[in-house]
Amino acid sequence: MAEYVKDISELEALYGVPGAASIRKVARQMTPLYRKWIGASRFCIVSTVGPDGTDASPRGDDGPVVQELDEHRLLMPDWRGNNRMDTLRNIVADGRISLLFMVAGSDTVVRVNGAAKVSLEAALCARFDDRGRRPRSVIVITIGEIYAQCARAPMRAELWSAGDQSAGLPTVGAILAEQTEGEEGGARYDADWAARAEKTMW
Repeated sequence: MAEYVKDISELEALYGVPGAASIRKVARQMTPLYRKWIGASRFCIVSTVGPDGTDASPRGDDGPVVQELDEHRLLMPDWRGNNRMDTLRNIVADGRISLLFMVAGSDTVVRVNGAAKVSLEAALCARFDDRGRRPRSVIVITIGEIYAQCARAPMRAELWSAGDQSAGLPTVGAILAEQTEGEEGGARYDADWAARAEKTMW
């Protein structure tokens, strides 16, 4: 039978203390260099927690994935998705949030931990107006801490240099067909996806 760690002191004895740099790089608000890094990110993973558990959701945009409201707050538009609203439900129920920002080609990852609220304020939604498209809501994130993550994980994965590794992966249509015993999904779902996505991206 597997044995699991049940005490924090056991972990600390095994791993030791964190390196000084991993503590000293933490900021409590936007700084010029963290601002430059986050402003270059078009993709991030948003993690939240709620009464039904945890959730991690990818968020992407055709420009910066967030805007800075002020040095203590970030804004993230909630663009069109599948309407599950897992992230939004969790934020309304709990508010704790973490964001993991990535920039294509860089092995560095920048993390933000803080608290979030969902806003329907028209002025905030209007900040993201683009050719008449606006988000239905905006996530307002109050920064608790910002820090750069070491690059080891992307380097180990050869994230940007390993090339396309998607050959042979099951499609969403195949997964949907598997989960519905063939009632939904399949090749037609996959064939129609590109046109459907183009019409419903925003």
